Amino acid sequence: MLVGYMRVSSADDRQSVDLQRDALIAAGVDERHLHHDKASGAKDDRHGLMRCLDDLRAGDCLVVWKLDRLGRSLIHLLTLVEDLKKRGVAFRSLTEQMDTTTPHGELLFSIFGALAQFERALTRERVMAGLAAAKRRGRRGGRPQAIDDEKLQQIIAALESGASKASVCRAFGVARSTLGGALGRSRYQTSLDMGAHS
Repeated sequence: MLVGYMRVSSADDRQSVDLQRDALIAAGVDERHLHHDKASGAKDDRHGLMRCLDDLRAGDCLVVWKLDRLGRSLIHLLTLVEDLKKRGVAFRSLTEQMDTTTPHGELLFSIFGALAQFERALTRERVMAGLAAAKRRGRRGGRPQAIDDEKLQQIIAALESGASKASVCRAFGVARSTLGGALGRSRYQTSLDMGAHS
């Protein structure tokens, strides 16, 4: 059975799936097996796509008018098609004339898979290079500090003068876990610990 999926990128009534519908029906998709979304391709929770994927059974073929109607990126598209393949479902894109039931279509998807892997490697390389450059300039990665140095010094002064951690958390509006983490990373922790044991 052929199952069709259509998408336009906006909920705006000026955008219509009519062109896609006509192409899919001309390709042999029964109108009762058409699914559509009016949503950005970047969205993960496309209800029409979820219903479409649920509708597919082993031996079926998912048909789209164009590749970009289905996946939000090359990697996302390949993941979807790989999942379909594991379920015994074929995939066909009319515009690109891609069909995974043919050797030509299989070859194209193998090439796409290699390109996606290359893209992931380049992204990882760029991230690592950026982190190394930031480290050389004295900047650290990760989340920004929840408590800045000035506030931390005030908190430590209050703790050293006998205030409890609970009262300090209330007074400075910080969570107990946040305070514990900030104290643990600070150079003041040692002196506080020493004071606690004296």
